Amino acid sequence: MLKEAVLRTGCLDAVTSVCGGGSLSPEVLAERLLLVIYAYGTNTGIKAVASGGHGHTEDELRYVRRRYLSAEAARAIAVQIANATFAARSTELWGQGSTAVASDSTHVRAYDQNLFTEWHSRYGGRGVLIYWHVEKKSLAIHSQLINCTASEVAAMIEGAMRHGTTMDVEANYTDSHGQSEVGFGITRLLNFDLLPRIKRINKVKLYRPVAGEPDAYPQLTPALTRPIRWELIAQQYDQMIKYATAIRTRTASTEAILRRFTRNASHPTYAAMLEVGRAQKTTFVARYLRLRDLQREIEEGLNVMESSNGANSVIAYGKGGEIASNRRDEQEMFVLCLRILQSALVYVNTLMLQDILGEPEWAGLLTPADRRGLTPLFWSHVRPYGEVNLDMDTRLDLAAVKLPGPRVPTDAADQQSSERA
Repeated sequence: MLKEAVLRTGCLDAVTSVCGGGSLSPEVLAERLLLVIYAYGTNTGIKAVASGGHGHTEDELRYVRRRYLSAEAARAIAVQIANATFAARSTELWGQGSTAVASDSTHVRAYDQNLFTEWHSRYGGRGVLIYWHVEKKSLAIHSQLINCTASEVAAMIEGAMRHGTTMDVEANYTDSHGQSEVGFGITRLLNFDLLPRIKRINKVKLYRPVAGEPDAYPQLTPALTRPIRWELIAQQYDQMIKYATAIRTRTASTEAILRRFTRNASHPTYAAMLEVGRAQKTTFVARYLRLRDLQREIEEGLNVMESSNGANSVIAYGKGGEIASNRRDEQEMFVLCLRILQSALVYVNTLMLQDILGEPEWAGLLTPADRRGLTPLFWSHVRPYGEVNLDMDTRLDLAAVKLPGPRVPTDAADQQSSERA
């Protein structure tokens, strides 16, 4: 599947564009890059993959890893496969393109080899966190390695803004970690919707829109608290826009801005962001309680995220699913190569489903409910274990697809965005 995705998308061209020229022929370089990506993504390691039937030694594979496969190159490969998947999708089968993603973190255990191994208090074990962004058709558009103490709100915002694909993210589903007031405030300033699943919604307080009207909402009195401080938002509006612009233009990271504010929680701009977040959160909670379709939409997106985590545990089967290295660059390469393998799986499965269900006898059998249940993220037909044999001459019998290009926003996506607004 990885080989087929590479040959169809030409994504390995991103490697030479990042690292420059080299002495290896393109054919040999492509084979060794495939083996190295497979070694990292499955967590089996270069030594184990080098023993397969392909004619490339361990030293040759390690040289290609050091010389050619950087984090930037691996990220570019994953982005190109994602863009190719978007371009190859049939709207008749999958519907119009989505503008929403689901995001969550996954704890991956690591060997306790040195004093720098991190310990996560919630998961109760050593390791690192991988924060994923997965769109509604099960394609991972972004992944990042974060510390166990890092802010998941910052990781959510970074992924939605920096994914690099042709997808236009207008909404982000999250679990309960996304319901923070500062998260609502920053996402409102960045002009995309934060849609969290709130478990203890009976404990959420609603902020009053104006002061001086204590009896305006008698049925909501037990859940209401103080009014929004609109005057503080007006005073700090320019500063909030400056910080939001810094995040959008990559002048500063979201993590750096949040860390600066948490050291000085009384900062007036931070207080104004909190007020914006409180107003946005109050609006969202009112919509969440009133609209059952919104609740189903959020739950559906998070279920896709959980399915993606299940696929990752199948793909990264080596070493019992534990990362053997505590080097940051090695851990990041594992994350990126795992994303490449999952993207290749979704890409090939998408083409296979389109070939099968595109036959005339299927045209009248699929109901709208059947189409909603379709997913390209399945792996029962994949054998994850065995010898690593690489034959570049054999291909999967799949129909040709058009090359990836810029995606044009559809009317349905625009209508969905306006309804969400």
